Amino acid sequence: MVADPVENHQATQDFLANSSGGPTVLRILLGTQLRRLRQEKNISRHDAGYAIRASHAKISRMELGQVSFKRRDVDDLLKLYGVDDREQREALLGLISSANAQGWWHKYGDVLPHWFGVYVGLEEAASVIRTFEVQFVPGLLQTEGYARSVIRLSRTATSDDDVNSRVNMRMHRQRRLSDGPDAEIPAPRLWAVIDEAVLHRPYGDSKVMREQIEHLIEMARRPNITIQIATFDMGGHPAAGGPFSIMRFPTPQLPDVVYLEQLNSALYFDKYDDTSGYAQTMDHLATQAPLPAQTEGILEGFLERYSD
Repeated sequence: MVADPVENHQATQDFLANSSGGPTVLRILLGTQLRRLRQEKNISRHDAGYAIRASHAKISRMELGQVSFKRRDVDDLLKLYGVDDREQREALLGLISSANAQGWWHKYGDVLPHWFGVYVGLEEAASVIRTFEVQFVPGLLQTEGYARSVIRLSRTATSDDDVNSRVNMRMHRQRRLSDGPDAEIPAPRLWAVIDEAVLHRPYGDSKVMREQIEHLIEMARRPNITIQIATFDMGGHPAAGGPFSIMRFPTPQLPDVVYLEQLNSALYFDKYDDTSGYAQTMDHLATQAPLPAQTEGILEGFLERYSD
């Protein structure tokens, strides 16, 4: 089935009108559109790469939004894919400048792993973030003292300046959680499931841990934040393989993205066959863990542990 050029053009225009998106999500939007157009014409990545004097690997990176775009390349691909409607072509070509812009996080480039910059851009544009954590309190919910203790353990933070820069960036990321409904991009809905082991594992002294737990209690009271504790009483669960995050965006043109962080790299999944399994696992966790209404009582129990 060939997509309606007018419908696709209108969808793109609606997205641009209703969300500033940010460069990362705009790159993914443009890449997703290019992938859809290529697949509709049954053109291989190899043939598409040949058309723009590049490899199939570059086409893959473009379609995943992992690289910046050259107008000539996009223009050549649209010709190859038979996009003749002038308004649709201009709508897609008009994304290039914004998609190639640098986000606020690029000023932390000296201490920011290149693979994490993609995540920050996605997080900045997401309307819903669901996350499961087994080692640390999720970064969006960390206090400055807790974040500093965690970052000091990293082998990539080699000086006090590096630590301070990374802490400042983490605090900057949290600002979106406080954005009101009238903000350019309203605050996202954050749903965090935290393994009980996180609360047993101290980072910093008792004062740092107490402040962190008090902060979690405060954050859990916000209307756009839900926190659940996956207690040991739950026994085993399907998320035992490790932490992950799922991000959803305020436009149907963008698929959900699953983020898996590794020691020195990260994986991103956006195909439904991959993301649906993580969504089901997150649903299972939320169903089996104590209700959000019980979270405050669970956290208060840990305040006593760090009262010294």
